[in-house]
Amino acid sequence: MPTDVVMPQMGESIFEGTITKWLKSAGERVEKDEPLFEISTDKVDAEIPSPEAGILTEIKVFEGATVEVDTVVAVISRPGENASAAAAPTPQLAAPEAPPQAQSSATEAPQRTGVKLRSSPLVRRIAEEKQVDLSRIAGTGSQGRITKEDILRHLSEGIPNSTVPLAPPKAELAAQQVPVSKMRAIIAQRMVESVQISPHVHTVYKIDMTRVARLRERSRDGFEREHGVKLTYMPFIAAAAAQALVKFPIVNSSMIGGSIHYHPHVNLGIAVALDWGLIVPVVKQAETLSFLELTRAVADLAARARAKKLQPEEVQGGTFTLTNSGVFGGEFGTPIINQPESAILAIGGLRKEPVVMTDAEGSDTIAIRSMQHYCLGFDHRTIDGADAGRFMSEFQSALERWDKPIG
Repeated sequence: MPTDVVMPQMGESIFEGTITKWLKSAGERVEKDEPLFEISTDKVDAEIPSPEAGILTEIKVFEGATVEVDTVVAVISRPGENASAAAAPTPQLAAPEAPPQAQSSATEAPQRTGVKLRSSPLVRRIAEEKQVDLSRIAGTGSQGRITKEDILRHLSEGIPNSTVPLAPPKAELAAQQVPVSKMRAIIAQRMVESVQISPHVHTVYKIDMTRVARLRERSRDGFEREHGVKLTYMPFIAAAAAQALVKFPIVNSSMIGGSIHYHPHVNLGIAVALDWGLIVPVVKQAETLSFLELTRAVADLAARARAKKLQPEEVQGGTFTLTNSGVFGGEFGTPIINQPESAILAIGGLRKEPVVMTDAEGSDTIAIRSMQHYCLGFDHRTIDGADAGRFMSEFQSALERWDKPIG
């Protein structure tokens, strides 16, 4: 009997999902547990494996459509079953017609020479930035959809673009309206809600990271050889944050129903930037982990977030968030709190700069030090400025006087 493929329920509170990409076309063979399609929910983006081995005989739900859990989205048959259906091409499922004010589609590029090209907003943005004519690229995605891999391969191969310019030379910018993705819509909603709920206050500390930087520099090659994981700055920062949160639990609390809820553990959210948005996987009970365990947990969650392998429970239950805005070169950011948490810490860029150093006798010298800004955003309903200052002073001391083993 053919096997129905359904929209899975990725967590108790999730009732629908959006199919963002089919990884197989109708008529193709698929193995059991092989990635079949990608979905986006209000908790996580994920690859969904095939429940059975066989032939993908029918795709029932098009890319970009949102359906309830347990909805049949495709059919898989064993070889020999429904052979005529297996040979049939992918049905040309049309997306719902857009209203007049929003004619662009999430999966359709502007029409050229009478042909409607299928691509994602990310692909179209790359094409616009690199002045690539999408009509010259053969799409390998479902129904000829041009994927990110297609356009990057086109650019890497140095294939010349169309001799016809994509737009009149510097006439005026063409307006474009692109529907937001499921993840982007959720991010927008939550950021607005957070600003409306919490009176945000920010405090910035400049921390001397020289001790940590030198330890990491002399240890990272041996650390990776011995443990199989790269030694980054994040586990140092996460460990220092966990230590300070245990000492000042008000920063690890939440305002719930008019009461302050003190969490029994430090569940650290680590923001991970993706090509299609932002996701915050959570290291549970971070205060109980050794440095090595914390390093592995952070690396594992970040890698699986980028590969769309996270489970919904791995992005839930955070009590405090770390976000690394400095990785893009900024001095520091002023982050928005991840509700229902009460605080979030933004990591700034690491810089070598001259610093006045005072010795025990009070003499001043100038030295080159590795300095980094950290900005704590906190909910002033729960956390006072003094609480924030005590927490940041403890966090600063843990990093500047680092004395923990890392092996």
